[in-house]
Amino acid sequence: MNAVAHIRQFAWPDYDGVIEVWKSAGRDVLPRAELAAKLVRDPQLFLVAERDATLAGVVLGTFDGRRGWILRLAVDPAHRRRGIASRLVRELETRFATLGCPRVNLLVMPDNVEALRFWQALGYLPLPDVLCSKPISASIAPSCGCGQRL
Repeated sequence: MNAVAHIRQFAWPDYDGVIEVWKSAGRDVLPRAELAAKLVRDPQLFLVAERDATLAGVVLGTFDGRRGWILRLAVDPAHRRRGIASRLVRELETRFATLGCPRVNLLVMPDNVEALRFWQALGYLPLPDVLCSKPISASIAPSCGCGQRL
């Protein structure tokens, strides 16, 4: 069968299928609790692609009110080269536009030439920004001044 992928919003019964797509694409799995916290803000920006009754692709987007971010685009290798990633991105861009999002950002590792080509073909241009990151640990959680963590 060579059915066209159907793009729709993520639902919790999709979680196991999403895990399989992430694993097959070599991506880390986002824990359920972290995903649940993210979905409180903008659940309509987490999309899945179904093809032949199988979850074939996934993209996670977020919008902070100023910029949209595309995170965790992945397509199962068995379903690649069929336009699924491009369709997921286009649908996500449409949803960003509906929210009034003026610009979308994403991160690509500089040595991932194939990904850079893909994103550039969709109109995303590399910028000379420097990514800075810092993990936040529980040891620096805010306290009430009484020695207890909030």
